Amino acid sequence: MATGTKRTVGPELEPHQVVIRPLVTEKGTHQFTHRNAYPFEVNQWATKDEIKAAVQELFGVRVKKVRTQNRIGKRRRYRFRVGQLSSWKKAIVTLHEEDRIEFF
Repeated sequence: MATGTKRTVGPELEPHQVVIRPLVTEKGTHQFTHRNAYPFEVNQWATKDEIKAAVQELFGVRVKKVRTQNRIGKRRRYRFRVGQLSSWKKAIVTLHEEDRIEFF
């Protein structure tokens, strides 16, 4: 975490707790081939500074920018009841031009 910043919500997170999994989708593949931006599912309590530090430590790359989205869970019908899928947080991490992450 950056010096001088104080966490306001949730516990202290380790880098492997911040990044849950990479999102390998058609749109994500287009982003990392053309814009060098990689999408990840991240912990809902993680801040942009924590996401940046975690990706740099886990993958050994230089991060230029982090954009985040809070994705609201969709309503789904299960037989005679209406349920709700879990909400989750998505981070799109833009890397330095010379750095790459290999998922496959």
